[in-house]
Amino acid sequence: MLSKQKTDNLLGKIRNGVAMTQGEKLNLIWLLSLPSILAQITNVMMFFIDQAMVGSLGAEAPAAIGLVESSIWLFGGIASATSMGFSVQTAHFIGANDFEKARKVVCHALAFCLLFSFMIGMVAVAISSPLPHLLGGGDDIAADASRYFLIFSCAVPLMQMNNLASAMLKCEGNMRVASTMSVVLCVLDMIFNFFLIFPTRSVTLAGLQMTIPGAGLGVTGAALGTALAFLVACLCQGWFAFYHSKMLGVLRMTKTHDGAGMMQRLASLLRSPKSLLDAVEWQYIRNAQKISIPIAFQSMLMSGAQIVSTMIVAPLGNFAIAANTFAITAESLCYMPGYGIGEAATTLVGQSMGARRGELCKSFAWMTVTSGMLVMALMGCVMYWSAPELMGLMTPVAAIRDLGAECLRIEAFAEPMFAASIVAYQVCVGAGDTAKPALINLCSMWLVRLTLAAFLARSYGLQGVWFAMAVELSVRGMLFLFRLYRGKWLAKIL
Repeated sequence: MLSKQKTDNLLGKIRNGVAMTQGEKLNLIWLLSLPSILAQITNVMMFFIDQAMVGSLGAEAPAAIGLVESSIWLFGGIASATSMGFSVQTAHFIGANDFEKARKVVCHALAFCLLFSFMIGMVAVAISSPLPHLLGGGDDIAADASRYFLIFSCAVPLMQMNNLASAMLKCEGNMRVASTMSVVLCVLDMIFNFFLIFPTRSVTLAGLQMTIPGAGLGVTGAALGTALAFLVACLCQGWFAFYHSKMLGVLRMTKTHDGAGMMQRLASLLRSPKSLLDAVEWQYIRNAQKISIPIAFQSMLMSGAQIVSTMIVAPLGNFAIAANTFAITAESLCYMPGYGIGEAATTLVGQSMGARRGELCKSFAWMTVTSGMLVMALMGCVMYWSAPELMGLMTPVAAIRDLGAECLRIEAFAEPMFAASIVAYQVCVGAGDTAKPALINLCSMWLVRLTLAAFLARSYGLQGVWFAMAVELSVRGMLFLFRLYRGKWLAKIL
């Protein structure tokens, strides 16, 4: 079912202008979606274990991480937007069978994204110390939260390059390696955390007593474990994307280009700044900016909204902060399949756009959105009935578990429309239409969710915040379905 040859053959039909049956299109959607969905779910399951490790330390440790989590999303979202500006162009060139230009885009992406990631990493380091207090955290969790964010800040370049490698693999249709590396990342995170969070301890297994070494670093160990996992994943995934790939392996191809080694050519360019600037083809940078800036702006304001949401939750106490953090993690088990299908939608629409096949774009758009809504409706039912058990996996504290379960059951009703917003947005990204969809996301978040959350939190606490979230996601889904119906996102080829 997940045959690489079958996937490549079907993608070849898009690039070569061959007509596709509905069955072939649906088959291709699931061939691309399933590896990504499985990886996303595994990612969440590993994160469950990660959260359970920290949760076993008490309420303060997960509250410290939860306090800065939305800020981490802010910087991670900016890095992801930068990668997207180049990967969408790459998908369009692949769809047009212009692999030489696709590889040029990859070269520019490597240089620009690495430089940009160091810049935003330095900004994150600079704000790591005052951030917890600015977010309303108490002195009991501020130190741990600051250290956690500082270590994340230093790992931003690793996360950026891992994200770029993954995006490039996905845009060429190689979901298997990208998804497998996502699973590897999560497993490594769990292993490193296991040894770094807890102190050395004795355990009894099958009647045998053994000593397990540990660093006993707590929250700091959780951050270090994640950074080390990204280091390994970045190196492995970068090798597949930038060396091993037949379409995009720029490092392998540069190695013998003009009889000169890659390092010698790079050193020659670095010795002459003018030569370096002359080697840049600025249209790829400008095109990336047109795609990335709306996404980055959206990411900044959306993450800023999450930070404001955290500030709304923070005065409700450490139990509410922890319950909110755990519930968000549990809910991600439900919406990760939507993101998996959305990644397939970006690839399919992107390559169809490059091939100038408008009707195929529309067909893939509606088929992926419908599939996402059906899958997430089913996952919403699962989340509603298993909410206490999902929360129980991450915390032994009854008050946190019960509060989080109530929030999950409120959110379950919004999952189908949340799916519509996720997949339809990814369709628009694949088409290079990012400005209007970004505006939809921002207006929905700031005008509906935060306004309603701030009003309801005073009377209904954390449950009111999650009710506001459910209302906003439903509104956002309807807006995206309307945009998909109008067809303005296809303006580039109509």
